[in-house]
Amino acid sequence: MSLILTPGKVTLSELSQIYWESSSLKLNTEFKSVIENAARFVYQASKSDIPIYGINTGFGKLASTSIPSEQINSLQRNLILSHCCGVGDPFPENIVRLIMVLKLLSLGRGASGVRWELIELLGTILERGVIPVIPEQGSVGASGDLAPLAT
Repeated sequence: MSLILTPGKVTLSELSQIYWESSSLKLNTEFKSVIENAARFVYQASKSDIPIYGINTGFGKLASTSIPSEQINSLQRNLILSHCCGVGDPFPENIVRLIMVLKLLSLGRGASGVRWELIELLGTILERGVIPVIPEQGSVGASGDLAPLAT
């Protein structure tokens, strides 16, 4: 069965189906223009001198540190690498699949500045049954998903 998911409107029944079955799914394209506009904003902002937290500034105590434009890509890569750790047994595949779908839905709201291509890629990865290994322990920060999603 194929599911078309709309961020903010996914039912518990649909999440249960994703958890128990490897259903084919797609993100509703209703948010595509919002996602593309946010990605364009982030790209343009990254080229300006206006400080934007985590895009052209450091993180945490380094938030007031300006990052030169030629180092912005390294900043983003290093952020992922610095959180790419975890310990313990891996989560079961159905839990990881659900985590990936929830992240897809979160990104699909258009508030993160990611490109539509990333949304499509995550959907394709899920559809093909590619499930990463995510350790049960090791996250940091208030969001709680930094280490699991970086691994």
